[in-house]
Amino acid sequence: MKMSFEQGIAAAAAALVVGALVAFTVFAGPGGGAAAPRAMASEEGRVLPIPGGEAAYKDAGTQASVVFAGGCFWGVQGVFQHVKGVSNAVSGYIGGDASTARYEKIASGTTGHAEAVRVDYDPRQVSYGQLLQVFFSVAHDPTQLNRQGPDRGSQYRSAIFSDDARQQAATRAYIAQIGGAFDAPVVTELGQGKRFFPAEGYHQNYMARHPQAAYIRYYDAPKLLALQQRFPQLYRREPVLVPMK
Repeated sequence: MKMSFEQGIAAAAAALVVGALVAFTVFAGPGGGAAAPRAMASEEGRVLPIPGGEAAYKDAGTQASVVFAGGCFWGVQGVFQHVKGVSNAVSGYIGGDASTARYEKIASGTTGHAEAVRVDYDPRQVSYGQLLQVFFSVAHDPTQLNRQGPDRGSQYRSAIFSDDARQQAATRAYIAQIGGAFDAPVVTELGQGKRFFPAEGYHQNYMARHPQAAYIRYYDAPKLLALQQRFPQLYRREPVLVPMK
């Protein structure tokens, strides 16, 4: 995906073949079908604590939203679309101006935008603290600065955008709580006062529409497997998809 993926698609495909025995474990499908990827060892070993203190607060009302940025939005969106209580997860851009909120512009890494996902959720079914657990545990690596996996640039930075004071306090508290769980510092930024711009239609529901794409199988499908294994109480089999016109 992105410049790094489009320019290196051949290399990525080769990596799939060369690294198959290392990065993937073959599971028999419902009909003994296709192989499913297994999360890499480094991801499997990460166990983050349950949110406590301010991070464990419950949102009021029946609907709340937050914007998560954690690398390529295909995988972040795909993960949250499978979380119970999430009513919508939209891929988009945040951090820059309306004039540059287009893929061909933000791919330069100079617009201030980050690829991100606006997550709308029902606090009666899933708490903000649980969403933080998912974001930091399986959706991305919060210790990677301006990159995720093969993608490089500030548009792939780790960030959480919210204008809700309680969400901001909860995020700070949880980052402090989990700081010792990683071998490197958490570099997730906290942002506010920024407009979210939905991405182009061809980016929406990408994981659901292209499950066999090389990028999805190698980099994003393991995240979904990790969600299912680590948070079975939050995992739902059928994703909630963005309505397409």
